[in-house]
Amino acid sequence: MKLWSAALFSTILALSAATAAALETAADKKVFTPYDMAKMQSVSAAEISPDGSRIAYTLSVPRNLERNKDGSSWVELHVLDRSDGRQRPFVAGHVNVSQIGWKPDGSGISFVSKREGDSHSSLYFIPIDGGESRKVAELKSAVLDYSWSPDGKRVAIVAREPVPADRKKLKDKGFSQEIYEEDYRHRRIYIVEAFSKGRDHKPLPVEGSAFDVVWGPQGKRLATALAPTPLVDDSYMAKRVRIINAESGELLVKLDNPGKLGEIAWSPDGQRLAAISAADINDSAAGRLMVASASGGQWRDILNNHEGHVSHIAWQDDEHLMYVNDEGVWTNFEKIRFDGSGRKHLAKGEGPALTSLSLSQGGQHAAFVASSPQHGNEVFTMSHGDSGARRLTDSNPWLKDIRLAPQEVVRFRARDGRELEGILIRPLDARQGTRYPLAMIVHGGPEAHHRAGWLTSYSSPGQMFAARGIAAFYTNYRGSTGRGVAFSKTSLGDPAGKEFDDLVDAVDHLISIGLVDKDKVGVTGGSYGGYATAWCSTRYSDRFAAGVMFVGISNKISKVGTTDIPDEEYLVHALKRPWDNWQFFLERSPLYYAGRAKTPLLILHGKDDPRVNVGQSREMYRHMKLRSEAAVRLVLYPGEGHGNRRAASRLDYNLRAMRWMEHYLKGPGGDPPPYEVDYQGIEP
Repeated sequence: MKLWSAALFSTILALSAATAAALETAADKKVFTPYDMAKMQSVSAAEISPDGSRIAYTLSVPRNLERNKDGSSWVELHVLDRSDGRQRPFVAGHVNVSQIGWKPDGSGISFVSKREGDSHSSLYFIPIDGGESRKVAELKSAVLDYSWSPDGKRVAIVAREPVPADRKKLKDKGFSQEIYEEDYRHRRIYIVEAFSKGRDHKPLPVEGSAFDVVWGPQGKRLATALAPTPLVDDSYMAKRVRIINAESGELLVKLDNPGKLGEIAWSPDGQRLAAISAADINDSAAGRLMVASASGGQWRDILNNHEGHVSHIAWQDDEHLMYVNDEGVWTNFEKIRFDGSGRKHLAKGEGPALTSLSLSQGGQHAAFVASSPQHGNEVFTMSHGDSGARRLTDSNPWLKDIRLAPQEVVRFRARDGRELEGILIRPLDARQGTRYPLAMIVHGGPEAHHRAGWLTSYSSPGQMFAARGIAAFYTNYRGSTGRGVAFSKTSLGDPAGKEFDDLVDAVDHLISIGLVDKDKVGVTGGSYGGYATAWCSTRYSDRFAAGVMFVGISNKISKVGTTDIPDEEYLVHALKRPWDNWQFFLERSPLYYAGRAKTPLLILHGKDDPRVNVGQSREMYRHMKLRSEAAVRLVLYPGEGHGNRRAASRLDYNLRAMRWMEHYLKGPGGDPPPYEVDYQGIEP
């Protein structure tokens, strides 16, 4: 008989006790529910002060439906000390704060809000060392964007042209007709003396509509993004960078970015502009890091052939840029010289998923909004010499009492050999050798991608599925961003082709590794993800046992005639118009296959959606009702657009989607569950 030493025996006892304690602790914890999702707070923006000592951030706080009238989340302004993390609310409660920024001298924070007595949103300022907020400027229409002059004495403001007095009088008498895409009001640039009274400001005489404005460091020039009209399609496809005189509005320099446009930023010496742009007019997303001389010339992609997508930029000094860069499911924080040399990774790999960037003056300190698989968006910071970003806020401390399912990156090959990746949330307490139901969660766009951060939301219920024994898989199918221009163009001209075959191949991979029950696979997504859901529920109906389609496309022909982005659809997706090939568009429409549908489909849509008209969901519902035996239900949300904003709409959506999936993936199936929803879980 082998004898154990007393020390070894004591160690084994200690380990057994620790294991038992861990199991007891796990048993005491709750699982993530729709009601947890409904109360989850989230940081939405973070801006570091010029001296790097403080970070201002906005916190999104969902409404409590027991205590508050329904509506979108409140958005509060908070400030924290970067060195010790101390926090205090500056503008809190039943408020909606947006577009936060620091006055150039660091004396306080500016923000846009519609406050008591305001007829529309205005620009406000609150001192950092105490005192009430006061109005910086008020125009006759809402503030859409703004930029401080370097000396802090003036503000460049983007706002729509005011409604003419005679038109307002007619509207008050009941003449409220809308002339579709003709009676718009341009977005103008106004130069306003800070804290001056009065509203009769004259716009700069600039041709077109301004979407962004950035004051140059010498105070004499503005960089702006102009489009021919304020229509959404032009905001996507026709914004071009212009430098204008800040006094007269005179056009000084044209810098024609080749496609979609993201952020623009001046170098501190005013010699250069940096921008995030698409590579060309057919590139679906702005993700190239480009630099041009502010005196004119051509943009240069300084990360040439980069297999990733840049999302945020800031100048560290006259010669160096810092930026957040998506590569696959990961995000990196990097630095590069304006000529493309000296690229350096500052925070790389499997850290928090960064979704914003703000630099202090001199670029020695940074603030980010970031998430991880364990928490939603929070404030992070990093200073020169740090090895990575550190977290400063904990907006949902109750999450420590929730058992979250493990999350992992999975790579697999599509049927044509292309390597793809996705993120898997395994069922909570999954056992080796046991097969589980699966919910495939498909992102929209398709010019988007899933990052390896917090993935659960009201319409993407990953942790909620996992808590109920359903695996969740987030696939970055071809056409997604994060892997460079060539990859994002792999789905061009082939809607619902290989891009959605990738989804089926992802399911097959999860079946092949022994995790998923092939007869219990569901699919859900919104917008283009809703299109994928409708396609999988009809064309691939034999592979999917349940579908939840949100603001999705069902008819590629009528979609072109009812969307607010027909040119974007043509230039970066279809590459053809319906009249070029009617049959092609018909055969790439899910309703074409509705007659073969066996997949029970829950369809949800905002009644005021301008992007994907609610008629798309009505058509899908009617075709399935007339042509198939599959269960189908259509739920419409009055007042909601391309996604739900209000607390009640979000909770209702979440409860219905979860119940539908459980009913058909784990429950009895057959007839749909009752259309009524039990809201008893709403807690004060």
